[in-house]
Formats: sequence, structure tokens, C-alpha cells
Amino acid sequence: MAHVISRLKRFGLSDRLLRRHPLYYPRARRDLEAFDRLDGDARRHWQHQRLRSLLAAAGRSEYGRQLGSPSYLGDWPILEKDAVRERPHSFLTGVGWITAPASTSGTTGTPLSLRRSLTSVAFEQAVLDGLVGRRGLDPAACRGAVLRGDDIRSPADRNPPFWRLANGGRRLIFSSNHLDAQTVGTFVEALYGYAPQVLFAYPTVLDSLCTLMLERGLTLSVPLTVCGSEVLTRQTCELARLALGTRLVSYYGQAERVAWAEGDPETGFRFLPSYGVVELRFAESDGDGDLYDVIGTGLWNHAMPLVRYLTGDRIRLRPGAGAAAVEEGRESFPEILGRSGDYILSPSGARLLGIDHIPRDVPHIVRAQFIQESADTVTLLILPAPGFNDDCRRLLLEHARLKLPPSMSLRIRTTDRLVRNRSGKAPLVIRQLDETG
Repeated sequence: MAHVISRLKRFGLSDRLLRRHPLYYPRARRDLEAFDRLDGDARRHWQHQRLRSLLAAAGRSEYGRQLGSPSYLGDWPILEKDAVRERPHSFLTGVGWITAPASTSGTTGTPLSLRRSLTSVAFEQAVLDGLVGRRGLDPAACRGAVLRGDDIRSPADRNPPFWRLANGGRRLIFSSNHLDAQTVGTFVEALYGYAPQVLFAYPTVLDSLCTLMLERGLTLSVPLTVCGSEVLTRQTCELARLALGTRLVSYYGQAERVAWAEGDPETGFRFLPSYGVVELRFAESDGDGDLYDVIGTGLWNHAMPLVRYLTGDRIRLRPGAGAAAVEEGRESFPEILGRSGDYILSPSGARLLGIDHIPRDVPHIVRAQFIQESADTVTLLILPAPGFNDDCRRLLLEHARLKLPPSMSLRIRTTDRLVRNRSGKAPLVIRQLDETG
């Protein structure tokens, strides 16, 4: 099924058959529009009704039955990532005979297998379309350029074009791993010729593009830039305004689809209560406010409902802000922490993104970590599970060939302990080289 979906995306059919399915997508748009028209009490009632349906579905899973299928959210325990990673099948409900597979290794290199209902896939698209539509563009018809983690061609191929058209010409998808000081001119020429109305980008790639452009005195005009998957900083916003003359908006979500927030680092972010029920758990205070763990219960994926899921992300609230108002989306919060881009620096200076895709869907891996010792040398540390073998190594190398140029050497080594940084965390990527050298 994953292979089929990949081919649908390539030929633009996933828009019509999955993300904008004629049965599910219009209903999702109507539900979102109806929710937006409600006042505070009516919104809480609407969310409560959706939650009841979601909890009933979750209660039919093996995990839910073990808990006694509670009908009250507070009776469900906090759900850790490891529980889902180790026994993903126990969270399936059997709802819907067609579901969309998904997987992630996140920022820790810990593989996670997920299933999504067609309703939740369409709702996700409706939410993203709403973000674009509220800024004056037709999300289905506008021209969009994509600078994310797509693999357009082999890293060994340094001849343009580093992009391809998709979705009937409505998307120009770039290979961001080919973006460096030598190729930035061709990227800018392609963007100028295509004249996108919206740019969908990882903040890391956006930062690289705009920095390289400004160093060469190059500018473009892009009406809107939408960022996701990583933290968008004020510095990157300023670079993008200078290089692209663009408005910026960012969204926060997860592969598990349990919470959604949108906004920007200057005006703040707001959770979307029609997407999921958010609980904020106090973690600690620092000089700039209070930090809270994000716990989410998505309202739309009845195929694999995750209840009170601890996302591993934290947000910062302003001093004196009320957590309840932020949870319900009535007040904004200034910052999402801990979601910066993990990348490897290539010998040409390109930031190689999508590194977390290398261990994805490779069996018998507990966690993975990349150590970049030099511009052309990387070690992949693997915490193996029983069954990890040479076939797993070969699959890792196959995935790596899609991300790393042939001039880079990748060594795979199993270990019982990952490398930790000064804060005691074991990030997915540790770069031991001086990027400025």
C-alpha cells in the first residue's frame, strides 16, 4: 500500500483519491467551516461529541479493551511513544477496510509505524488548505513550489534540473539536497520561471535558500510561504522577507496527527480545537516563561486512535498565561521548542535533509543516530532489536543512497549506547565538524 501511495503522489492522483477524496474531503471542509462559526460553549460541545466518538473507537482496540474501554478522557493513561512503537497493532480498531500507512522516526531515530483512516487524511488536507485559503489563495488550484525532503534524483547527479512538475503542473517539487552555493542560481531561475504563488518549505531549507540568495544579491517575489515540520525562527522569517518578499505562516503537527497549531514566531501560535484535544502538562520554568509538554488526542483517525498521546514536544507559554485558554485555542503561545531540522552537511555545503528517512521502515531497529565526523564521513549508530541482520544493513544503505552523495562514506555500527549531548539528550544527528571551516 505504501508503494501504491508513493506512485499516486508522483502522478498527482493522491490529491483526488486520497487527500481530496470526493466523499471525505468536502465533508471535512464543511465540518471545519461549521466549527469556525460556533461560539465558545458550542465549540466545546462540538469537540466533546467528536471526542466521544473517538473514545468509542479507541475502546474497540486491543489497547482500549485492556483498559476497560473508558468513556471519559481522564480515565485513559498518558500514552508514551514506546508503547505505540513496540505494539502498533494493539492500537488498530479495524475501522475501514482501506487505511493509509505512515511511518516516522521523528527527531530521535526511533521508528514508528502508523495507520490513518481516509477520513483523517482528507481532514488533514482540509486543515492545511484552510491555512492557505485564509490568506487569499485557492489551495487546490494555486501554483506551489515545494522545498522539503523530496528525492527527485540521485545525489550523485549534479546536472539540473533538480526539480519536477507534479499535480498537473500545480506543484514544482525541488530536491533540496542539491541546493548549495554552486546550484542556487539554477534554483532561483526555476522559481522565477515558475512564479509560485505559495512556497511550501522546511525552515532549514528556506534559511539556506535565502542566505545563498542574499549573498549573491538575488531576490524573488513569492506571495506566501508555508513552513512545517521544524521550528521557524524570527531570523529565518527576516531572511525570507528580504530574499522573497513573502508573508510567512508556520504550522505544528505530528505524524501521529494528535494536535495542530498554526501561526508564526512573531504573532504566536494557536491550537486548533477541531483537530484534537490538547492537554498541557507543566514541565519547568525558565526566565522567559513556563514550559509545557504537549499531550494530544486526535479527533479524526478512528483507524488508529491515539488517546492522550505524549508527543515529546514542548511549548512555551508567556508569563501568567492560562494553560486552559491555550489548550482550547483561545489564547496564543509564543514558541514551540525542540523541533529544529536534523541535517548532514555535504562536501559541497548543501544541507542534506530527510536523514530520518534512512532508518524508516527498516525492521529490528530500536533507535538510530548519525555522527558526522567530517565533510565526507558519517557513522550510523544502530541500537538493534533482535533480528537485526545483514539484510537490514543493506536496506539502510539503499535508503542512504537516496540522501547522501557517493563522495560521502557511511559506516553502520551497532551499539548499546548512543552519543549524548551536553543536555543529556541523544539527538538524531550530531555534527562534529566545523560548518564554517
